[in-house]
Order: sequence, then C-alpha cells, then structure tokens
Amino acid sequence: PAFTADPFTIHTRWIETEFVNEIPAFAAPADADTDEESGRETVVVEVGGKRLEVSLPSSLGMSLARTGLAAGAKPKRREVRRGGSAASGDALASPMQGTVVKVAVEEGQQVEHGDLIVVLEAMKMEQPLNAHRSGTVRGLTAEVGCSLSSGAVICEIKD
Repeated sequence: PAFTADPFTIHTRWIETEFVNEIPAFAAPADADTDEESGRETVVVEVGGKRLEVSLPSSLGMSLARTGLAAGAKPKRREVRRGGSAASGDALASPMQGTVVKVAVEEGQQVEHGDLIVVLEAMKMEQPLNAHRSGTVRGLTAEVGCSLSSGAVICEIKD
C-alpha cells in the first residue's frame, strides 16, 4: 500500500523504518542429498586457465547431450597470444603496453645487472624495468611520456 497509496509515502529511510521483512528463507528439499536424485549435473568449466567442477540443476537446460560433451567432443581452447619477446640477448623489451614515466639511464651509460633502466606505468600501476645483464646502454628509444607496446625494444645493453 505504501507504493500505491495517495499520498505516496516512500522515502529514503523507508527500508530502515517501515519495511517489515516477512520473506520466508529458502529451504532446500529434504531429498536433495545426491546429484542423481535432485536432478543435478556436474560439469567441468575452465575459468582463467583453471578448471573448476560445478554442480548445476538440470532444470537449467544445460544437459551434457545438448552441449556436445556427452559425445566426446572436447571443449575448444582459445589460443593465448603472448606479447613480444622477453629480454634476451642484447635487447631489453617492454613486457607490457604502457607509458614511460621515468628514464633512469642515458645513451652510452654503463649499467650493472639489475640496475633500473625505465619505469612503465599501466593502469595506474608502475612497473620498473631493470637491466637483464651488465654492459653499455645503446639505442635508447624511451622518453618520458612515450607509449610502448608489448614487446617494443627499449634499448640494447652491449658488453
């Protein structure tokens, strides 16, 4: 009646002051102990590369025969596309797409293994990129503010 009466009496504190919660709690049927008796099906799904076993009511209409899994069909796996190559050899490559927020070295500078080269920012998180070997920085292309794609060569570190 509060929703349909004239005048309309619902206000922002109505749920705390006037609402009477008389909704009965759900109670599962007492005979729902096993999957066969309760009409449930167990399916295996893959989420984020991890396999999970899920028990669903068969009333959802997702029977195994309908999905093709009962006939032995294997679920298709999407091809995972990896970004560019990781740092190998002389080249230091960006492991992800991002914006350069700091360049810690200069062209021709001598660096040691683990020294900071650049800092990338992606989705408001900073990722430091360190030297993968000792040597001299050559071909430094990174500048503060420039965008790099995944796999882009930042510089080469040569002996």
